Amino acid sequence: MSAFTGFGDGAVEFYDGLLADNSKAYWTDNRAIYEGDVRGPMLALLADLEPEFGEGKVFRPYRDVRFSADKTPYKTHCGGYAPPFYVEVSSEGMLAAGGYYAMAPDQLGRYRTAVDDERRGEDLRARLAAALDDGLTVSGATLKTRPRGTDPHHPRLDLLRHTGLYVSRRWPPDDVLHGPRARDRVRKVWRAARPVTEWMADHVGPSEQPRR
Repeated sequence: MSAFTGFGDGAVEFYDGLLADNSKAYWTDNRAIYEGDVRGPMLALLADLEPEFGEGKVFRPYRDVRFSADKTPYKTHCGGYAPPFYVEVSSEGMLAAGGYYAMAPDQLGRYRTAVDDERRGEDLRARLAAALDDGLTVSGATLKTRPRGTDPHHPRLDLLRHTGLYVSRRWPPDDVLHGPRARDRVRKVWRAARPVTEWMADHVGPSEQPRR
């Protein structure tokens, strides 16, 4: 595996085209660009980051359309992950993140128990505040209402409403995307996200429910 030197010049244009024509014909005609300018560099990026963050993998480019009304066959981004860290390239540029995008029911139960505890809950709030100070954004799906049985005046109700929680930063397409400094961007975000991901690992952990 060659060292990461940036995503190819055709990466953004490839996804611009896929947004306009999400078809097998477009994919077949442009697959060489995907392999050379997108997937290959993503593999190299993850390999360069592996010594610090662990083994990474690239998500499949095909959408699971079995239960979706949207039958377009291809994802309009390329995602790479070294759990709990994530990086994505698309027509919008690059995104780097760390955390839990969605929590399974058993994870959600442990998360809410920890957030409900004053010491652990305020520790998470402090870690999220530090991530914000580092220029990251706090995201994740939330309930429209409060969890059942929760005090409407709970001091951490905002956190209890989360069903996913992660911190991230996005960059629009620019020259850095196509050079080795893109790796430095990802590394910096993943390091800044680590206090949050460590809290999640300590108090939530992986799902113990069997996969369907």
